[in-house]
Amino acid sequence: MDKITLHGKTFRPFIKNEELEGIIDDVADRINADFAECEDVPILLCVLNGAVMFTAAVMKRLNFNVELCSIKLSSYVGTQSTGTVLMPIGLTSDVKDRRVIILEDIVDTGNTIVALKELLFSKGAKDVKICSMLMKPEVYAKPDKIDYVGKEIPNAFIVGYGLDYDELGRQFKDIYVIDAQ
Repeated sequence: MDKITLHGKTFRPFIKNEELEGIIDDVADRINADFAECEDVPILLCVLNGAVMFTAAVMKRLNFNVELCSIKLSSYVGTQSTGTVLMPIGLTSDVKDRRVIILEDIVDTGNTIVALKELLFSKGAKDVKICSMLMKPEVYAKPDKIDYVGKEIPNAFIVGYGLDYDELGRQFKDIYVIDAQ
């Protein structure tokens, strides 16, 4: 793993793909345990674009039927959260009377995930579980519980494995953190 440069900013290696695969195995095992006896078909909700790789990896490890749905939300410009959640693409499935498992790449302030959970319940979802590959607990101050957290990380800006810096860097199989220099 070497340093990478995106939009003039340098990022150094942070989490290798081998560790990410272990994180995903663990999250999928916990979801499988919780949904082992389910007779309904829960909705797996991918939060675009960042959670695409994570969602695909988790979905391949699930041993119960799921329906895939997506939504696009954003609250970042560059490396900073705007505090405002935008929804360029709405839900691609009806969630009324359904159980939903949200798959998110990262939870930091929690603004996006709380807005999404409220939206799902307003659309009639029966139950909502939140699954995040990564979480920044030092900046998360919302009362909503994150049901499945892959790994807690410090409050630093990261890219790779679906996470981007102004749309660049998603394709890397490893995760990189911004270099303080």
